[in-house]
Amino acid sequence: MVAVVDSNNLSIPNLNTNGNESRVGYKRSVSRSNSGYVSSIMGECCISCTTFNILAPIYKRLDHQNQSLRESDVRDSWFNRNQTILDWLICERSSVICLQEFWVGNEELVLMYQERLGNAGYNTFSLARTNNRGDGLLTALHRDYFNVLNYRELLFNDFGDRVAQLVHVESVVPFFQNQRGGQQEILIVNTHLLFPHDSSLSVVRLHQVYKILQYLELYQTENKLNHIPIILCGDWNGSKRGHVYKFLRSQGFVSSYDIAHQYTDGDADAHKWVSHRNHRGNICGVDFIWLRNPHQSRKPLKASWAEAVFSIIKCQLQKASLAENDAFAFFKADNNGDVITHSAFCEALRQVNLAGLPYGLSFQETDDLWAQADVDGNGVVNYEEFKRMWNLSCSAQIENNCNDNMEDSKDCSEKEILGFAVKDAFLFPSEVEKGKWPENYSLSDHAPLSVVFSPVRMQSSS
Repeated sequence: MVAVVDSNNLSIPNLNTNGNESRVGYKRSVSRSNSGYVSSIMGECCISCTTFNILAPIYKRLDHQNQSLRESDVRDSWFNRNQTILDWLICERSSVICLQEFWVGNEELVLMYQERLGNAGYNTFSLARTNNRGDGLLTALHRDYFNVLNYRELLFNDFGDRVAQLVHVESVVPFFQNQRGGQQEILIVNTHLLFPHDSSLSVVRLHQVYKILQYLELYQTENKLNHIPIILCGDWNGSKRGHVYKFLRSQGFVSSYDIAHQYTDGDADAHKWVSHRNHRGNICGVDFIWLRNPHQSRKPLKASWAEAVFSIIKCQLQKASLAENDAFAFFKADNNGDVITHSAFCEALRQVNLAGLPYGLSFQETDDLWAQADVDGNGVVNYEEFKRMWNLSCSAQIENNCNDNMEDSKDCSEKEILGFAVKDAFLFPSEVEKGKWPENYSLSDHAPLSVVFSPVRMQSSS
């Protein structure tokens, strides 16, 4: 039996603009248990997940006039701020915590998180970015709710030295009393994508997501995990209007926060909320918790990837004021015939900075794109094939509501599987949910995002 406690008027610590601790009232409507990681509402068990880029002290500027002065140089500043972050996390008590810009290069800070989260009931896993960048990731899972079956580290070894963590977990107890097959398994990913310093790096961020999805497919195949929910957490360094967002949507993932607040993928809802104020002073929504249920339809991964890259190419050429006919001429180059050759295609990719660079497309990926463009396989791309490529959309026309079509079925020929519905989602502080960034917020330059999931039964005929 799980006890339900009222958490509508929690008071949690924050730091004001002067770095002093204050108390901020934090209201939310989701009930939780004494240990916080699971709640029971009318017999329903829920799990919660928090993602938070905590701003590594090595990146936090203390003086705009002196850009070289960082918080890492002032122990009291980073120590107090991170203690306050831990106060917040422990008070929030999510089942899963995914942190980005975790200062793995400082032993004292690492031990602080390990000890405090460990004493609060969490198993922790940390991973440094490659090439001694100093920061990395930390994923924490509450021991009373999840058993860790496997833990994998993904090193992209790319331009941004980015990494990802994959944790394969099972629930300590079944979500439903009469659940067949025992405990429920879930795949959880934590990552932090490259910051898009310029448009030529769009393909790098897309490639990082592609590597994650490729590995997930491989891991599921190797471990025969056909029907398992996947949760992706992190700082994606891109908004709802970006290529990464559209790519993940085409792969059946939904943004949990947008589902909870009934926001669509359209431009009208693109700026309803924010989660980050970057070093340029711009505010944007870049932190997501993605959910893909086992029954969710999606395009083949390689086809989705090709469409996403074609979309980047189209954007690059449109920025150069090239319409469809002009773009075809650009790809065709000096070829006398009215077709695009393979060599001309590769040269065009180099000219738009998608190939021929250390962080560009590989030869194999270029060939995969060519195979998608050359529909009839005759070795050249004519205008009709190019027009098809030009008009490809990475949007998969997937319904935005992941909470439908999950009721019990009486058809005994179908296998019962388990997924999640998004019960609630919230950003802190509350101003960011209205698209505003409060000046007195200084925990980080990101807002933590928390999502509550409720397990639901669904049917699969496969």
